[in-house]
Amino acid sequence: MSDGRISTYRDLIAWQQAMSLVLSAYRATESMPDSERFGLRSQIRRSAVSIPSSIAEGYGRESTQDYVRFLCVARGSLYELRTQFEISVSPGYLIDDEELAAMLAETDRVLHGSIRGVERSARP
Repeated sequence: MSDGRISTYRDLIAWQQAMSLVLSAYRATESMPDSERFGLRSQIRRSAVSIPSSIAEGYGRESTQDYVRFLCVARGSLYELRTQFEISVSPGYLIDDEELAAMLAETDRVLHGSIRGVERSARP
């Protein structure tokens, strides 16, 4: 999309950022022990996938209220993901990755801005 218009959820910066985060989460968890395959690794991946999925689902809804609600769900999944990364660092399953931490923070910033922007545009 070159003209700046949003015609699909794929054009949303929040969705694009969240998709990048999913790839980073998958890469980061590759080195986790096999004993965590169905534990933290699986939960981290599900939380990460939930973020862009919720953004897309909310965008596809017919109401602004639903869209904001799903953006908030995405942000909740982001917080869940942040917590799971912190939990994974403690026993040494993952290293404390500054790049990943920055990506989490940026995704949070973009989601927060998206929520506020949609709320503002819905006001009479």
